[in-house]
Amino acid sequence: MIIYIHGYGSSGKGVKAKLFKEYFKSQNTPYISPSLSYVPELAIDTLEQLIESYDDKVMLIGSSLGGFYSIYLAEKYGLKAVLINPAVDSPTTLKQRILPLNGMATNYFDNSRYEWTQKHIDMLLNYRVKEVKNGEYLLLLQKGDDVLDYKEALAKLPKAKSIVEEGGTHTFEGIERYFENIKDFFS
Repeated sequence: MIIYIHGYGSSGKGVKAKLFKEYFKSQNTPYISPSLSYVPELAIDTLEQLIESYDDKVMLIGSSLGGFYSIYLAEKYGLKAVLINPAVDSPTTLKQRILPLNGMATNYFDNSRYEWTQKHIDMLLNYRVKEVKNGEYLLLLQKGDDVLDYKEALAKLPKAKSIVEEGGTHTFEGIERYFENIKDFFS
């Protein structure tokens, strides 16, 4: 089972999630992309319940904040994870979102609003992995990421298989070009 974990303010119905869904359906590979709560404790609880409910081996694909969650889960359960422009230090990155938004954020899928506070940052701290040692990782990074510094992911995961591209954006333009690499990594 492949679980796609979306980023901050996104959903399981985002563009990347849909592209992966179509691809894995064509490959007859079980895949889900749940829409997770913006509350970190609830998101992790949902993901842990999903992982523990499958008899088959679970593999993760995480984008941005989903990459942060994927590292935590891959380490806890010894899983393979593909990380797409991961926010490897989400507590620090997302703390910067509190003041400019006056504590309010918008979900990119349905434009609903939700509160984002220090309490949520404190929750993220519970899932910060100090030392990466149990999971197996494929990093997909674009240097043109306008939100995160790709070098942070390389420093956090020095033993990961890595694909680093010039240009691009935080959303990782052209992700479908790497579907076969992802399939091979999971094989």
